[in-house]
Amino acid sequence: MINIYKIANKLRAESKHLPINRIELEDALNTLIHRVLFPICDQEKSREKKLYYFYSVLVENITALLDRKQAEEIVDQFIAKLPALQDQLYEEAEVYSQNDPAAKSVEEVILTYPGFFAQVVYRISHEFYKMNTPIVPRLFSEYAHSKVGIDINPGAEIGKAFYIDHGTGIVIGETTIIGDNVKIYQGVTLGALFVTKSQSNRKRHPTIEDNVVIYAGATILGGTTVVGHDSVIGGNAWLTKSVVPYSLVQQNAEIRIHNTLSPKGDILDFNI
Repeated sequence: MINIYKIANKLRAESKHLPINRIELEDALNTLIHRVLFPICDQEKSREKKLYYFYSVLVENITALLDRKQAEEIVDQFIAKLPALQDQLYEEAEVYSQNDPAAKSVEEVILTYPGFFAQVVYRISHEFYKMNTPIVPRLFSEYAHSKVGIDINPGAEIGKAFYIDHGTGIVIGETTIIGDNVKIYQGVTLGALFVTKSQSNRKRHPTIEDNVVIYAGATILGGTTVVGHDSVIGGNAWLTKSVVPYSLVQQNAEIRIHNTLSPKGDILDFNI
């Protein structure tokens, strides 16, 4: 048998140790979402104990990064915002229910829709981001990313009535600004034209104004790129310049009729 002790001693951790409990924080996040904000399947009635659990886990872990007073101030401010945040999230769940003909109820949206889950986690992580909380906002957002394949940086600014259809593969960068009543489909990227560390404190990602629809696979890049309100960005479009309100941006497909008289014609020949 290999000498585990010897190998373990050879392994080095080059990065700084962070005295937080990732698993505990993720469990606290799930408790907040599924047993406090939306206790649809929770038979227990005591939200107070579950909210206190979330509070205590966050305070203890943030204390390890800052200090006790700062940690308590951050979590106190977040807890105070929960009733308004819950109201907003129920309104956004209703948006999903109204937009998707397959949705049978708001409860179905809350329980099963990956886009809505990513949106809930974004709203939570964004509040901590605004209070300059270290690590925790990104840890929460990456947890949602790992669960549903939707990557929303907690620094993005997203307006009301946001709607994600399907959602797999969506990427929304840190300095993205999204207005109200925006719809985004799977595979959309709101990203930077290029990435260097010197761009850290600059706006790198696009601005999407109110009432915009962005269809599947579209890519919109650049900190100065603005999609004007009430525009439609078609599937697989590539956009690096601003467009005025009421624009329609689309990528035209090339259509050819293959030669049916030829024995082989122009039929594509490929292997999978």
